[in-house]
Amino acid sequence: MGEAASATEALGRFVAQSRLEALPEALRHEGRRSILNHIGCALGVARDPAVITALEIMREASGTPRATVLGQRDRLGVMEAAFVNAIASNLLDYDDTHLRTVIHPSAPVAPVAFALGEEIGASGAEVLHAFLLGGEIACRIGNAVSPGHYARGWHITASCGVFGAAAAAARLMRLSVEQTAHALGIAASQSGSIVENLATAAKNIGVGNAARNGILAARFAARGYRAAPLAIEGPLGWARAMGDEAVLAEITEGLGQRWEIARNTYKPYAAGIVFHAVIDACLDLRERLGHAVLHIKSVTVAGDALLLARGDRVVRNERDTRVSIHHCAAIALLLGRADVADFEMPAVQDPALAALRAKVVAECDASLPRGAARVTITLADGSTHQHYVEHPRGSAERPLSDAELTAKYRANASLGDTTADVDAQITALWALDRSASIAPLMALLSSPARNAEA
Repeated sequence: MGEAASATEALGRFVAQSRLEALPEALRHEGRRSILNHIGCALGVARDPAVITALEIMREASGTPRATVLGQRDRLGVMEAAFVNAIASNLLDYDDTHLRTVIHPSAPVAPVAFALGEEIGASGAEVLHAFLLGGEIACRIGNAVSPGHYARGWHITASCGVFGAAAAAARLMRLSVEQTAHALGIAASQSGSIVENLATAAKNIGVGNAARNGILAARFAARGYRAAPLAIEGPLGWARAMGDEAVLAEITEGLGQRWEIARNTYKPYAAGIVFHAVIDACLDLRERLGHAVLHIKSVTVAGDALLLARGDRVVRNERDTRVSIHHCAAIALLLGRADVADFEMPAVQDPALAALRAKVVAECDASLPRGAARVTITLADGSTHQHYVEHPRGSAERPLSDAELTAKYRANASLGDTTADVDAQITALWALDRSASIAPLMALLSSPARNAEA
């Protein structure tokens, strides 16, 4: 594939030659946590019109139905099922986050591992292994182009997620080192999605495309299609076209020893990750002030440039709420919570929440680290009260426990009306890599009766 080794070739070798038994148990456990969180998020929106619409559209274009759509009666072709499941996982902004890049690794990668795993009859260990490799690839490539890539307007979950999807697909398809490198190079030509669309359903389509295109890239590579050796990092390659010059060491240094996917985190709130410190700070202030929160004159939320760029917006619909500084502050202060329902249309239309949102002002403080927030409240009597959160709940410094992730899964299953087999689902997911086949798990995760009327 060329005289000099490239980052693409190094990744191809890593994916094709990795051995699951060599991976530490702590890493495998983090993979199980990621997958539990991913599937719970997808089940939570099984009834959502956005998911049903995606299902209907993909049904029209589907190949042979070989893969489960989570929480649905339907089975679709492998690429179509991965597309719908990726959309579902990402829809509520409740999925996992690799904080350094703000990639949500599971949404574009796990649906590929499960859909292809069903098609080939893979074991749970093979699916988990493919997921870990794919998530690692997405995060490492993201590290190499961050923060400039996102700052230019590329939605990094989709644009880097396609590489992770291709890697997971290549692993399950047992592609050679060379074929795997070509799959990653082909994926470079299928990378896209933009930040401007974050508050719309177009964002989720981008994530769905990352999953589907990753499978497509691997299938083309398997059939002999080739890509340039420097497709990712070359002078006219992906990284230069979609950002600044890549820091290639971030892709290859410590590959197989230092795991980026082990740094995955999980959200306690169904909002963009950069808003969680805002929510935590406001919850603390509410507890401290008691009934005085009913006499708020103004709220000032300070954060870094990314927080303001993502969240200083007018709230018009439920998608806006999940990426709004003003709404996150209002629900935490007024309601004392930030549950999934608090980001839906009734909350948008609530007069008390709207009045409090109008009192929130966002300001940039470049001295604050990414993900941190400082909230200052001025009451009607003129007194001021302030709280600063650097590491919000759910961050690497304050991670959700296994018990909390399990509780989140149950809550999501209830939200999506998919609780019939919830205990068996949870047991099977925690034991994923001990299962000889994922077929019994996927039967639990489908819902023959749920979609009978569709």
